[in-house]
Amino acid sequence: MEDSSEFVSAVRLTNNPDGTCTFEKGRIPTLKPMNTTTFWISNTVEEWEKVTHPAPRRQYVVTLKGNIRFRVSDGSTFLIEPGIILLAEDTKGEGHSWDIIEGDQWERLYIPIADNAEDYFIADT
Repeated sequence: MEDSSEFVSAVRLTNNPDGTCTFEKGRIPTLKPMNTTTFWISNTVEEWEKVTHPAPRRQYVVTLKGNIRFRVSDGSTFLIEPGIILLAEDTKGEGHSWDIIEGDQWERLYIPIADNAEDYFIADT
């Protein structure tokens, strides 16, 4: 049995062949060196971010503050809150949308994933 302290909960957004977006729940192992050279923090919310859009790049999105409901193409939703990493890999097609569940602030850290780099995501079975 895996030790849960060796992993962080994660949700990965991906593209379907038809251009729609879906998600899968899983985890990322801790203490893995990530192939990245930059990151930034955002606490602003632009209205265009809430409408359906693809991710601008493959990236980890680490929520520091806020509870966010994401919606994918088939209408399914999932929640992201502090402690759950979002892997935004739906870089083509329709994309996803989201809403803040409580309050009006979402503080997050964006960490781009280098081209062709491993994302270390392990899907739940």
